[in-house]
Amino acid sequence: MRPSLQYLFTTEVHAYAFSIAANAYLSFFPFSLMLLTVCRRWLHWEGAYRIILELLRLRLPTGTESVVRNLDVLVQGRPRLQLMSLLMLCFTTAGVFLPLEVALNKVWGIERNRSFIRNQAISFALAVVTGLLALFWILLATTAQWLLGFLLDWVPSPGFLRVVSRGLLEVVSIPFAVSIFFAIYYFLPNGKVPTWRVLPTAALTGVLTILASFVYVLTLPLFRFREVYGPFALSVTLLFWAYVGALILLFGAHLSVQTFWDKYLRRSAPLGSDLNPAAPGGREHLDGH
Repeated sequence: MRPSLQYLFTTEVHAYAFSIAANAYLSFFPFSLMLLTVCRRWLHWEGAYRIILELLRLRLPTGTESVVRNLDVLVQGRPRLQLMSLLMLCFTTAGVFLPLEVALNKVWGIERNRSFIRNQAISFALAVVTGLLALFWILLATTAQWLLGFLLDWVPSPGFLRVVSRGLLEVVSIPFAVSIFFAIYYFLPNGKVPTWRVLPTAALTGVLTILASFVYVLTLPLFRFREVYGPFALSVTLLFWAYVGALILLFGAHLSVQTFWDKYLRRSAPLGSDLNPAAPGGREHLDGH
């Protein structure tokens, strides 16, 4: 843990995190709007539509009712607005993955980044994968909610049902976050990375993100964003939360690399071998071996 924690205090990490957070903030609302539009207007899937709104209420740190109300109004908007949302999503997604790829390549010791066109292509593919993963986990959550209502229909306490339903959504949020982190860690670097190191790190990072969201909500009053930023407090709150999430993501990436090199390569190769990171050019031979 120690080298990865020290990594978070380097200047470049915060430059990457701020860039990722700004683009994540720009792409969050178009992405949510597209999911809601697909579920209600294309699939006519009202149960999934309500689950998405509940997940937004659950995961957003503040201003949930305002955000949910505005998204609900936009879903009923004209088709041109939905097309603009799709174009905005494609544009901002590239901004999210561009600094992420640079950061992950540097962490893994991969010297060459993708070209801008190739980065745009992989960014679009990851955006599609993320949307499909979201729909998959929403399907599971909707099915589980229906099953929960069927099994606990006899319970006379609505408050108890709300608590159980919220706990179910919290449980579903964890594997969804893990799957997103795994897709980013595995596909975004411009080189082959070991699945057996990326998967557990994605699981750890997903759990850390969920735990950090609880801590962030509890400590949010201490930041006094409303007193400092006034009507812009909601935007600042969401942007700062995206920044914290980006730091967690970069921390997980560095942790997976530290574990890979220190626990595997150093034990399996002598010091003079090109597989050992202590040897000259050792990191450059990752892909070949």
